[in-house]
Amino acid sequence: MLLPKPFLRWFADKGWHPRAHQLELLSRVQGGESMLLIAPTGAGKTLAGFLPSLVSLTERGKLKPGSAFTGIHTLYISPLKALAVDIERNLMKPVGDMGLPIRIENRTGDTPSSKRQRQKLNPPDILLTTPEQVALLIANGEAERFSRT
Repeated sequence: MLLPKPFLRWFADKGWHPRAHQLELLSRVQGGESMLLIAPTGAGKTLAGFLPSLVSLTERGKLKPGSAFTGIHTLYISPLKALAVDIERNLMKPVGDMGLPIRIENRTGDTPSSKRQRQKLNPPDILLTTPEQVALLIANGEAERFSRT
């Protein structure tokens, strides 16, 4: 089965069904393919695009304290700061509803330096950011460690 039980329950609780393009994208990515998704507003693109990451992270489970450093799992680069914030909000709802063991954060020019420093040492599973912040991350001496996985 492509979707773990928490996802199936979440869709059922909402009175929804996964859309064909969401399941196809998940299946193809799980099969090692790269995909480009084009769909109209309201078609579930955000969930479709992040579904492979959410499923992978759910299957991985929560990392135990003291586990080896893994770096980020998924990096989303948004051309606009506001879009990164919107995507975070749209992802946090289903992740929270399902109680998934996934940490999602954004990193923009407005992110406090203390949070940016913490993200380098203890990165979230999914980081939503801007091209400028990616450039700063890459220029940092810890870039390889941060993005190794």
